[in-house]
Amino acid sequence: MPPRVKCPTCRCETDWDNNPHRPFCSDRCKLIDLGGWAEERYRIPGQKFDLEPDVDDDDEVD
Repeated sequence: MPPRVKCPTCRCETDWDNNPHRPFCSDRCKLIDLGGWAEERYRIPGQKFDLEPDVDDDDEVD
């Protein structure tokens, strides 16, 4: 019997083998999850940092 997993989006059981959408049950559930990442509903913990370098007028090089 092929392994079955629960879809992370809708929690329906789906086959793992020969499933082009795994770990999701369908393309719809895969796109819902992708939309969640795009809307920043999911976050990976970590330290915040500034992407812009600090530039001071005193630090200019001639």
